[in-house]
Amino acid sequence: MSEAPKKIAIDPNLIGDNAPSVLPSEDPAILGSATLYPLDPVQVRTYQTFTLEYVVGPLGIDDTGGIRIAWRTVSDAGKCQFTDPSAANYVTAHSTGEGRLVLSYEKNGGQRPWGEILTIRQVGGYLRPGDKIIVTMGDRTHGSPGMLMQTFAQAGREYRIMADVQATGNFAPLENGTICVPVVPGPEVRWRAVTASLRRPNEPFILGLKAEDTWGNPTDQARATLRLEADMPIENLPSEVVFDGGTRGVTIENLSVAKEGTLRIRAYIGDLQVAEAGPLIIRNGDVAGYWGDLHGQSGETIGTGSIEDYMTFARDLAFLDVTSHQANDFQIKPAFWDHLNDLTARLDEPNRFTVFPGYEWSGNTAVGGDHNVFYRHEGSTLRRCSHALLEDRQDADTDAHTLTDLYRDIRNSGEDAVLYAHVGGRYANIHYDHDPILETSVEVHSDWGTFEWILTDGFELGRRVGVVANSDGHKGRPGASYPGISEFGAYGGLTCFLAAQNDRDSIFEAMRRRHHYATTGCRLGMDVTGELSDEGTLYLRNPDAEKDAETHPVTQMQMGDIVQTAEGSVRINVAVQAASGIERIELRRGAEIIETLRPYTETDLGNRVRVMWSGAEYRGRGRNSRWMGRADLTAADIQHLEPINRWNPERPLEQRGSSQVIWDSVTTGNIVGMDLWLNDIAGHCNLTTNFGDLSVDLQTLGLASVSQKLGGLDRRLTVTRLPDAALPREMSFTREVQLNETGDTPIWISLTTEDGHQAWSSPIYLFH
Repeated sequence: MSEAPKKIAIDPNLIGDNAPSVLPSEDPAILGSATLYPLDPVQVRTYQTFTLEYVVGPLGIDDTGGIRIAWRTVSDAGKCQFTDPSAANYVTAHSTGEGRLVLSYEKNGGQRPWGEILTIRQVGGYLRPGDKIIVTMGDRTHGSPGMLMQTFAQAGREYRIMADVQATGNFAPLENGTICVPVVPGPEVRWRAVTASLRRPNEPFILGLKAEDTWGNPTDQARATLRLEADMPIENLPSEVVFDGGTRGVTIENLSVAKEGTLRIRAYIGDLQVAEAGPLIIRNGDVAGYWGDLHGQSGETIGTGSIEDYMTFARDLAFLDVTSHQANDFQIKPAFWDHLNDLTARLDEPNRFTVFPGYEWSGNTAVGGDHNVFYRHEGSTLRRCSHALLEDRQDADTDAHTLTDLYRDIRNSGEDAVLYAHVGGRYANIHYDHDPILETSVEVHSDWGTFEWILTDGFELGRRVGVVANSDGHKGRPGASYPGISEFGAYGGLTCFLAAQNDRDSIFEAMRRRHHYATTGCRLGMDVTGELSDEGTLYLRNPDAEKDAETHPVTQMQMGDIVQTAEGSVRINVAVQAASGIERIELRRGAEIIETLRPYTETDLGNRVRVMWSGAEYRGRGRNSRWMGRADLTAADIQHLEPINRWNPERPLEQRGSSQVIWDSVTTGNIVGMDLWLNDIAGHCNLTTNFGDLSVDLQTLGLASVSQKLGGLDRRLTVTRLPDAALPREMSFTREVQLNETGDTPIWISLTTEDGHQAWSSPIYLFH
């Protein structure tokens, strides 16, 4: 067989990894060569067979030496196995030389970013130059269906081939030894329509349209004509859009509406509505709303795909207004930092697509933990926590080993920067240090889960920060980041920036004043304002750090504002317009829930019962809680079941018989569950899980939910009764909130929608 062409998806000179610096020879051919076939594109979540043919180089391979195939850590493809030839992911290997081959597999056994490794060792003899090792991944000879592919599309799934020819344990990558197989989306299963949430009359906005496969990949397989209808006249909106089987997404630009109102745009195929965009609130005012996901990585570090693909997805397939790239600092090569700065400068387009240069300062939790760093301008200094994966140490003198060092160095440099504290692998340690000017917000949601505690813990410390949500995605899908079946357990978040316009200066000012709200990935309109009877003092910067901060007299305030007042209470006005029905809004004062408000009353309750499970193990990396559960109804039958936040369709959440549901799912601080429409509200709903049980008398279930804590980090079961019909999608209210006598009074809301999404406003901070 002739050698298939090798393909490289990412420039290897930009990838931050730490290959062995000591090699058997200066001549890379000494390690041998490898061919992988076939290299044709494969569809996500299909079974495939690949053959690797390795030719031993001039040194041969000594006894206990061998080769290694490595894949990126971020992978949810099938795990190699060697014991059951009829099962999926069966791998075999043989050689043309003497001895035998021993195979081993580790999901996280390699060095970042090549964590997944298949090792083939030569034992009981040696291999001569020119001998071959043939590895069959997904060997179908004895009934195996093949190797199961990953859930996410990728320009090239990388197979990195390494060899240890001298049996030293030092596996070095072959020359041209990274071989790529394109992974493409599956057929469409749903349509998405995306637009803005807040614009002023005659202000431009876009409409984004796409089809997604089962796993959330925008797919180019869809063939359809979408007919568009809107609630209000829209300038430049076409009546229909054609998908021709080669298009992943369509963006319609320069749309506008002349009058105030609430706009929703519906997409139809024939008479069937397949998607809806909005709500888009058209309202005169000082600000509009711009959606961003500012936190994700690509294949130049721990993620997948190139930085160019990452940015293209953000703009053209997630339809974002604002983005950034946040690579782990200890993995950023100088060449990649330069490339990133060049790219953000080229892609930044004021009033259309704002792009910030930045990175993730990835210090250990003990010395501050993960923090996102965003620069307003290119050319700023990359201040790493360390050079852990970088052999080039020419700029090691710029390292900031602790969060305190980072704050000091940025302040002393005069560089224009904003920082977020976030929770990923190394969660931010807000008890370690805090800069009230630089660190403006905390990330309460990402692919890693939901973390309200990083905000509420800060109240006791006097922190005045806003809330943001991002994906922290590693699969190159900023703004629409599905978890697949990997360690990520939630859909990625979004932040809506309330700014005068969509450019770097305006977005940075919104970040510094905490004028934004966060969601678990939905786009909704949220307005939270405060009113005082007498004038208070608004601080444009946190007076904890700037005693001479600019101030203005105000009686009106918006989310994120810091206001000093002599009054004992404040009037809070809340208005929400969502894409899905509103289940509840919690009005909060610090960590306290003052009131839970719903857009329905007890007389509206029907035969719908919502069962949810939520929480995490603890705050660190291993926070995932694996739920094995069962719901049994003692006197009612299930007429319909609707899963909520079932991000992994391969895990069961299904009805068994007329009165039982079983599930196997993961929560990472977020909420997962189901709605059950019953034939009657009678008897008990008995929930049995591996963490604990809950029994609820359905006849006594009113407006208030019944909840049971089950250890861990706020791990719990919750049962709620809801109306049968879809819930209202708009809600507003006004409340008078008493202020604390001393210290801050942070006032904010948490919102949960019918489809399982959540949203949070940045707090208004009032003090005497």
